[in-house]
Amino acid sequence: MTTIHLLVIARSLLLSSLCALPAMAQTTPSHWQFAPTPPMGWNSWDTFGTSITEAQAKAQVDAMAEYLLPSGYDVFTVDIQWYQPTANSHHYDVNAIYNLSMDEYGRLTPAVNRFPSATGDLGFKLLADYVHSKGLRFGIHIMRGIPKQAVKQNTPVLGTDLRAKDIALTSSTCPWNPDMYGVDATKPEGQAYYDSIVSMYASWGVDYIKCDDISRPYDNVQKAEIEALRKAIDKTDRPIVLSLSPGATPLSSGEHVMNHANLWRITDDFWDRWGLLREMFERVHAWQPYRHPGAWPDADMIPIGIVDFGRPTKFTPDEQVTLMSLWSIARSPLIFGGDMTKLDDFTLGLLTNREVISVNQASTNNRQVSRKNNLIVWAADVLNSGDQYVALFNAQSSGDNTDFAFADYASPVIAGEGNSQEISVSVKGGKRLVLFVKNGGNGFEHDHAVWVNPVLRGPQGERSLTSLKWTHADSGWGSPRVNRTCEDQPLLVNGESVTGIGTHADSTIIYELPEGYETFTTKGVVSRNGSVVFGVLVDRGEQEITDQSDVSVNLADLGISGNVTVHDLWSGKNLGMFKDRFSRELPLHGAGLYRLTPQSSQGTAR
Repeated sequence: MTTIHLLVIARSLLLSSLCALPAMAQTTPSHWQFAPTPPMGWNSWDTFGTSITEAQAKAQVDAMAEYLLPSGYDVFTVDIQWYQPTANSHHYDVNAIYNLSMDEYGRLTPAVNRFPSATGDLGFKLLADYVHSKGLRFGIHIMRGIPKQAVKQNTPVLGTDLRAKDIALTSSTCPWNPDMYGVDATKPEGQAYYDSIVSMYASWGVDYIKCDDISRPYDNVQKAEIEALRKAIDKTDRPIVLSLSPGATPLSSGEHVMNHANLWRITDDFWDRWGLLREMFERVHAWQPYRHPGAWPDADMIPIGIVDFGRPTKFTPDEQVTLMSLWSIARSPLIFGGDMTKLDDFTLGLLTNREVISVNQASTNNRQVSRKNNLIVWAADVLNSGDQYVALFNAQSSGDNTDFAFADYASPVIAGEGNSQEISVSVKGGKRLVLFVKNGGNGFEHDHAVWVNPVLRGPQGERSLTSLKWTHADSGWGSPRVNRTCEDQPLLVNGESVTGIGTHADSTIIYELPEGYETFTTKGVVSRNGSVVFGVLVDRGEQEITDQSDVSVNLADLGISGNVTVHDLWSGKNLGMFKDRFSRELPLHGAGLYRLTPQSSQGTAR
């Protein structure tokens, strides 16, 4: 199937789906037509961090046009700090905030030492022209708000009588990037500032804007700035796709975000760690109600191949297949992050498998069918067909009996700073202790939590869990820490120092249980205004995790009766006929993606 065929199918899908809009969308947002299918492209962050230059960009553009454009990857995006002359890493320099490239109206412009074609106030115009000449679209990353440098110089706001200090909200700043103040977008002059920057981007030929520090925590200032961006884009004559970062965007803001943006992050920065990939199953499932042609929950960039200034991805080959299968069946945008000038055959094959891309670009009714013991099944309908796509995932890990569904204890939802739950669980006969913190159902924002005074008790006496070393620990933000928050700050509850473990939903922490203890006690506390569920699982070794597991789906659960023939999308092989149930043996962290075709005749089935 060619890229043109996929585009025709996608437009047909958009038109048909508009007749069955989600309940939250009373009218059809016009910007949905700008991204009828999940965007496909490349972003410079994973490979170059803040440091990409024009020469490097053109080399990537050339490689993209040759290797990825034929498969539909057509958005080329220069990520953060293109306006900073000294940017050179994945980090931000607080000492550079008043030395950025900026015009007389407080609008950031490309640093000419890195992008020479921007000389003479041309901005990204010539680089965008080069990108367009290759058949690609051009995107840029921006930070919300107005530069602190503009406020310091009190530059005029184009088209108004006000200046930067009049529209800046100096109390609204990004917690991780030092460059900007928020803008009071409720003022006409605040809207005028956004109009001025978007108009400039449009004059450069920008087709895609990734705006950062705007979708988390999704407060009223950010919400107004999102609306201002939407209005500013709509005033141009360009179909500019709007992407919002970082994540996780609160699930409670789903209706608002889908009606103002084309895609939005549902996770913090996604890197090549299995724990982050495993968590993504819950995230894409939770966002299912807000997935719609023109509006796409974004699982973030794809860090495979050569990334991070020249190192190979840490994902195993099986994990890379899992990533691409999940992003495809969940219809996440496919934004590659690796070095396109160093593509190996395996990476290129993953990115350009036409049948897999068709799942991402031209399927409907995408959904999780089942999840048990981290054996997961997703399905989707094949457009204009009675066929179905099925993705099977083995998300288990060796010796890893950590399915929250089988927790020995799960708290009710605990919401609000300082609210807590006393917890006591028997650990008799246990080999491992697993501590969960899950989001409370309204997104992951502010879901900071503390395991206060976690203690094992028994014939051996008492032993604080903080004296033991965990074997595994992850969290949805920052890192779990003993006697510190996940952000490495003092561990406080209601203003008082406590002993315990600071973390953030979603979090899993695993300990080997020493002998001689019978009970685990702790207090689970919400340390900010989030909402979480605390869970405790005692692994008694009753379930053996093998190197391969049978992952299956009952055809009745897909609405199919009778026989089906099965085609393996990754291998391109036909697997034969199956009746009632389809299953495959998959390795740990492995996946398969298949097309099932119902058969009217009753042939020989497996």
